[in-house]
Amino acid sequence: MNDIEGSRPPENNPLKKSIIIWGCVSTALALIMVTSNNSAMVLGASLGAKFLAFILGATLGVAGAILGDAIRRFAAPDFMLTSGMGSLIWQKIFWRIGPQSIGCFIGISLGASLILR
Repeated sequence: MNDIEGSRPPENNPLKKSIIIWGCVSTALALIMVTSNNSAMVLGASLGAKFLAFILGATLGVAGAILGDAIRRFAAPDFMLTSGMGSLIWQKIFWRIGPQSIGCFIGISLGASLILR
């Protein structure tokens, strides 16, 4: 079917996949951060402010995760020298999801604190 003129194979864009995954993660974490936080600025906020903090936190969480992914792609080492198998597994896991997780957490925290301050 690919020999027909004008037909294209399905696109496999990793950016779309990562936006969906990190969007779900940042939505869940933003909801947890806004609802189960016992700090004074969250407890004294209205429902509308909490809702705006959730929306902005989830949005900036996705942006932080995408930025973390770009940093990971730029700074990830080509090979790793470790002292054992456990250390190698830990480093591989970190370089797979570490910078994105850090960026997601910073984005959610920044978004929620900008609204709730």
